[in-house]
Amino acid sequence: MMRALFLVALLTLGSCATAPSRINDVCAVFDQRDGWFNSWHRAAKKTEREFGVPVPILMATIYAESGFSPYARPPRTKLFGFIPWTRPSTAYGYSQALDGTWSRYQAETGNWSASRSNFANAIHFIGWYHATSNRVNGIALNDTYNLYLAYYLGHSGYSRGTANATAQQGARRAANMAIRYAGQMQACGR
Repeated sequence: MMRALFLVALLTLGSCATAPSRINDVCAVFDQRDGWFNSWHRAAKKTEREFGVPVPILMATIYAESGFSPYARPPRTKLFGFIPWTRPSTAYGYSQALDGTWSRYQAETGNWSASRSNFANAIHFIGWYHATSNRVNGIALNDTYNLYLAYYLGHSGYSRGTANATAQQGARRAANMAIRYAGQMQACGR
């Protein structure tokens, strides 16, 4: 009996270390990750209550940034066209937060043990960042497009209006997914 419980716990925890397989359906994402020890839906709703950013926007940001991969990183550059070299940034985890921004988040929230590969920490970071965009840049908490632009460009870059085609494409992708996720959440009663 004890061995069976250990195996179930191990499988449950191990399943959290990979990206969900059906990321185009937010209800399926939650169903795949709402287990005994871990509830992505509960973490998302808690973040929504704390920062006022709707769950579909939080989830669409993760979708656009990492595709729900806990260990996502930018691809390495190549030296001489074939030798793996450095990465273009320190972006990491579900949120693709940079080292410096993550450190700022930890200092401002007091959450020193937060990990970018932990979903609850990552979604809390995104809520915090979007709420900061609201305070610093005056972006409405339900404006996915501009929240994502500020997330991608940083608060200063957003203020300068330096959005390039890649940033705008990502913002459109996040905004469209947030609309889709909102409809799905309504349909599945989440």
